[in-house]
Amino acid sequence: METIKVAKIHQKFSSEKIDDISGVISKEFLKDEIRKTIKPSMKIAITAGSRGITNIALILKEIGIQVKKLGAEPFIVPAMGSHGGATAEGQVDVLHSLGITEEFCEMKIRSSMDVIQLGTTKDGVPVYQDKLTHTTADGVIIAGRIKLHTDFHGAHESGIVKMAAIGHGNHKQAQTIHTHGVYGLRDMMPEVGKVVLEKANVLFGVGIVENAYDQTAVIETIPKQNIVEREKELLKLSSSLMPKLPVDELDILFVDEIGKDYSGTGMDTNIIGRLRILGEDDSNLKPTIKYVIAGDLSDASHGNALGIGLADVTTKRLFQKIDFITMNENVITSSFLDRAKIPIVLDNDKKALKTALRGTWGVSTNQVRFMRIPNTLNLEEIIVSETIFNEVKDMEHITVIEELKPLAFNQNDDLSPFRF
Repeated sequence: METIKVAKIHQKFSSEKIDDISGVISKEFLKDEIRKTIKPSMKIAITAGSRGITNIALILKEIGIQVKKLGAEPFIVPAMGSHGGATAEGQVDVLHSLGITEEFCEMKIRSSMDVIQLGTTKDGVPVYQDKLTHTTADGVIIAGRIKLHTDFHGAHESGIVKMAAIGHGNHKQAQTIHTHGVYGLRDMMPEVGKVVLEKANVLFGVGIVENAYDQTAVIETIPKQNIVEREKELLKLSSSLMPKLPVDELDILFVDEIGKDYSGTGMDTNIIGRLRILGEDDSNLKPTIKYVIAGDLSDASHGNALGIGLADVTTKRLFQKIDFITMNENVITSSFLDRAKIPIVLDNDKKALKTALRGTWGVSTNQVRFMRIPNTLNLEEIIVSETIFNEVKDMEHITVIEELKPLAFNQNDDLSPFRF
């Protein structure tokens, strides 16, 4: 294989962030409409999802501290639909992998997959709530990150409403909604969430927004009656802060790691411009990429390689880490089966790249539009081929870290890990 020349560049995004997590949460709990929802001796459930949210363990701990200051007794409940193998124990394991432990958060974790039915939406969709929470908690605080979803776009995507609908409804609610595909998520999910907010013992929400550097930019307590409307505004803010690739046309994108800690779909579809959902049109999405290579699977994914089907080529290294029981449970629940399809498996990174280059049909090595990223969450430092480098090097938000040099492989013909 002819050598590709590459350079490492740095992208500058909006860097507004919260440095004092404790101070911000303490201030948010001074709001009268928040404080008055918590009475002494109340048992308060605080939801914890499966996403790799920066500072999430600390945020939950600080919420618990504020609840205790008001004389109530907080505990954590997993709210992650079918994740963790759709078992109570598996969901606790997911929380532990995110640093959410009883020791650190200074609260009990109580997990169950049982649900009770609260009612139905106006269209007759059954609405469920975690039974343990319903029967043992006097109130629920729904905490979640608000950001663009990887399967659909609408007024409500990932956030508190979705956490109330799918996360807090456990495996049963996740199955009910995902059975209807994109329609279930885009149209049914918000209506289910509204019923939960109306009929369940929800006290208020805690919305989290991150900047492009995966840093906490906003933490806001939201009165229950304001969640639906306020989340729309925070979603727009989140969208404006998201990172993106510096160009919209690529021949090959090499993603060092996919994983649930980077995106619910392993690779963020908003970054790679692919949905791979039956019946959904990807043709107008950006960027346009001929071939995506998935190099490895993050340890935090615990073998769940959902999103591997978004790639065209992968490595034996990644393939051997797949826990098919966990991945299949997740993808079957979502109903987006293409996302777990296994692409071409090659022995190493060099062979994977050579295979993708073979498929570019006449594009020479020195003209190939190649980019390498560590994952789809961290895009500040990326590696680009010579053609792209010449296009972006003078852009205002671009800084050159390493000038052009041959793309290097180690003795096993794998790429060296990203160094920041």
